[in-house]
Amino acid sequence: MTGTHANTVREHLEGLRGAGLVRRSAAPASGRGRPGWLYEATELSHDDPRPEYAGLAIVLASVVSRSSPAPAEAARVAGVQWGRELARGALADSAAAKPRSSRQAVSDLFDQMGFAAEPDRRARVVRLTRCPLLEAAHRAPEIVCSVHQGIAEGALEEFGTASEGSSDGVQLLPFAEPGACVLRLQGTS
Repeated sequence: MTGTHANTVREHLEGLRGAGLVRRSAAPASGRGRPGWLYEATELSHDDPRPEYAGLAIVLASVVSRSSPAPAEAARVAGVQWGRELARGALADSAAAKPRSSRQAVSDLFDQMGFAAEPDRRARVVRLTRCPLLEAAHRAPEIVCSVHQGIAEGALEEFGTASEGSSDGVQLLPFAEPGACVLRLQGTS
């Protein structure tokens, strides 16, 4: 077909998926083994704000880098505050639909933020297969990824307050897999 090895094509498709340019769905089972994946292009809107947000994130990251003696920690702390606020809003909006756990609530929050979160069964490991600020994360990962880790910490803490969880052991591994960052959530619920 393309003359390119299947693993190379798969890696490129996952990169396109991470950028939000294609979506993936499971193919119907056709024999033994796991079913494959089907990919289809997503529609891009000319009103897509991602390029402007990425530019703003890059500018803000450079300001934090220049003005803080510990830029990654300052970014993480800002993310914690933002995560708490996002979680409070999610709790107020979803009083009827309770998540299975505080970890699942964090995974749901990241999914709603555009990260295309793929949690494992207990939401202890969440693959973030899309980043709304991918360009900024590539250019200033110590800042952007620290904000994202802080969001997870603050949200898990806030959701944990409601369900006796804990934000201890939150870890974000940027670009840990082809097409995905890995978020580890070790909260108790």
